[in-house]
Amino acid sequence: MRKATAHLFSSVDGIVERPDTFFQFESMGPEEEAFMAESLASCTDVILGRKIYEEWAGYWPAQTDDPFAAFINPAPKYVASRTLTGDLAWENASVIDGDLLEFVRSLKAGDGGDINVNGITVIRELLLADLLDTLTLTVHPAAAGGGRTLFEGIDGPLLLELVDSKVTRTGNAILTYRTKA
Repeated sequence: MRKATAHLFSSVDGIVERPDTFFQFESMGPEEEAFMAESLASCTDVILGRKIYEEWAGYWPAQTDDPFAAFINPAPKYVASRTLTGDLAWENASVIDGDLLEFVRSLKAGDGGDINVNGITVIRELLLADLLDTLTLTVHPAAAGGGRTLFEGIDGPLLLELVDSKVTRTGNAILTYRTKA
């Protein structure tokens, strides 16, 4: 069975929204880049929330000299949205028809590599439904002071098991979790 994986950049105060505008690039180094490349190497498909799709569709198609662009642009991209309809402009992108959770179950049961999941709301929904196999948080040594967190609105405890950890030379903690059974 294919795995669904997510990787978010977080500040020490738990903010995962728009890390590029607050803290992400202040402490990115070769170790972080190597980890990202290794994480994406097994992925063949991408699930995106609507907001992240709209942000990335306006940026990544024009990028040519970036390793992430080389991955994301040709990959099949499935967008979870209740408002987008019809054909999407970004290469190999389509709106998920029907229920997100059923779509992910079906995709995981099919052929192919792992599935890269992006977008705060989509990641949270898959995590709560126990459909996200791993969640990696790269915690940057900065406090954003405001913005969305991954765990806002979760009612009750969500137990995670730390399955891998690494502290980089730039001071980031790369923490990989799975839901605790």
